Amino acid sequence: MYSNALKILRERGFVEWSSHEQELEDHFTNNMVTGYIGFDPSADSLHVGNLVAIMGLAWLQRLGHRPIALAGGGTGRIGDPSGKTAERLLLADEQIEHNVQCIAEQLKHFLNFDCGENSAVLLNNNEWLGKLNFIEFLRDIGKFFSVSFLVNREYVRSRVLDPDKSITYTELSYILLQAYDFDHLNSEFGATLQMGGNDQQVNIIAGMDLARKKRNAQLYGMTFPLLLNSQGKKFGKSESGAVYLDAKRTSVYKFYQFWINVDDSDLEKLYKLFTFYELDEIKQIIAEHNEQPHLRKAQKKLAWDLTVRVHGEEAAKRVRDASAVLFGETNIKDAQQDVLDTLAAEIPFAEADFAENSGVTDLLVLCGSCDSKGNAKKKIKEGGAYLNGQKIADAGRQITEEDMLAGRYIQLNVGKKDFRLVKFK
Repeated sequence: MYSNALKILRERGFVEWSSHEQELEDHFTNNMVTGYIGFDPSADSLHVGNLVAIMGLAWLQRLGHRPIALAGGGTGRIGDPSGKTAERLLLADEQIEHNVQCIAEQLKHFLNFDCGENSAVLLNNNEWLGKLNFIEFLRDIGKFFSVSFLVNREYVRSRVLDPDKSITYTELSYILLQAYDFDHLNSEFGATLQMGGNDQQVNIIAGMDLARKKRNAQLYGMTFPLLLNSQGKKFGKSESGAVYLDAKRTSVYKFYQFWINVDDSDLEKLYKLFTFYELDEIKQIIAEHNEQPHLRKAQKKLAWDLTVRVHGEEAAKRVRDASAVLFGETNIKDAQQDVLDTLAAEIPFAEADFAENSGVTDLLVLCGSCDSKGNAKKKIKEGGAYLNGQKIADAGRQITEEDMLAGRYIQLNVGKKDFRLVKFK
């Protein structure tokens, strides 16, 4: 007997819709199910919005079933038109292949590709889609799809009926290619389940129908809900845009801070979806958090868990320590150079020559905390200027080597939130 993954995924909030519900439950209970999700290689990094799908596969494997991560190297040459109001910009083949390789590396942080019978499998659909003969495809696949089925899709109909929009034959063919993927993965790799976002339901059903009509095969589908935050906005965006898993696109520090800043009301949902904590553990974490919510213990635990998974423990420790310094939880004088280097990449900083710029008023202007020496003196007199976390009492104060953090930095701020670093040459 295998675990009833459908029941567990539903309890954790993964399931928006599933086909043949009772049959699928029985299928999970009596078989090691091979399920897959496709990932669009339109960028060289996945983002937080992809985490529901990634963790869906990770939970599938954790529950004893076999996950397939399908990189869309072939379908990416077309671009999924679902939910789009205009044709996507087509990428060069070289860029798509690069993106596929980058995505594959990121998936390895979540899936185990060497654990025996239910090891994860990573495939690229360009391996079979790239070999298709057009005439054979029309005869063997196209004949199973009516034009009315294709044009009745909402995203197709809205663009056909709008005189200012259009949809190309290329885009219209995408659903056939995704259906072909499901049929191929079933016949060649034993995949019986396709999962995806709720915008993929029609595409999934098309694949189920194709396999049934061609080979009388019984396949299943499941979709994940659109994840919204407490404000009703699509989850995974920050003020600067999407939060990516690649540190070159979203720094490790900003990734960590994204989770630190999630709303209390979203915590239980995020723990269920994005961690491997059991449900009773999650209840305990939330209960302890609610006793002192201002300490944000649950957010810190979530941020640590995800940052370690995506970027590794060493990077996670560095940004956790940098965050603790920045928000006054630890003394900046105790910070190591790697922590200060991390902060220098995240907050405004200036370089100075120690011999020429050692007065605090000069440095407050140099780093941008004050717009003039007169303003700097005023802030110091009012008690609102700080050096290395300590209030500056004298506007004539000079920096000494003893003030140096890790032998090269000082930290200045005016007020509680305007943090600046000065790095001496």
